[in-house]
Amino acid sequence: MQSVILFDGVCNLCNSFVQFVIKHDRKERFRFASLQSDFAEKELANSFIDNQKMSTVILLENGKFYSKSTAALRILKKLNGLWPLLYVFIIVPVFIRDTVYNLIARNRYKWFGKKDSCMIPSPELQRRFLS
Repeated sequence: MQSVILFDGVCNLCNSFVQFVIKHDRKERFRFASLQSDFAEKELANSFIDNQKMSTVILLENGKFYSKSTAALRILKKLNGLWPLLYVFIIVPVFIRDTVYNLIARNRYKWFGKKDSCMIPSPELQRRFLS
C-alpha cells in the first residue's frame, strides 16, 4: 500500500507542502487526504489522534502513524532530488525538532493564511486523493 499523507485541508502552508510533495514524488509513492475527510476520520478513529484538534501533518505508513517533524522527514526521504539528504536531521532529538515544528504549526494560519474550505485537486490529481 502507498503511504498516505494526512494534512490540514484549509491551511495554506499544508496545501503548499502537498503541492511540493506531488511535484517531487515522481514515483507516486504518496496518496493524500485532508484531516477533515471521511478517510482521515476512519483511519484515526482507533488511534490516539483526534483529527479535529490536529495542527500537524500525519504520515500513515505500513500501518503506523508518524507526526510532526518525524512525518515531514520521512516524507522528504522518499522524494526525488536532493530532498532525501534532509533526513539526516532525524538524528536531532525529537523534542528539539518538534519544538520548531510546533512553533510553525501554532502560527501557520497567521503567517500563511487559511482557506474557507479544503483544497479541491485537479482532475488529473484526483486519483491520488482519498476522501
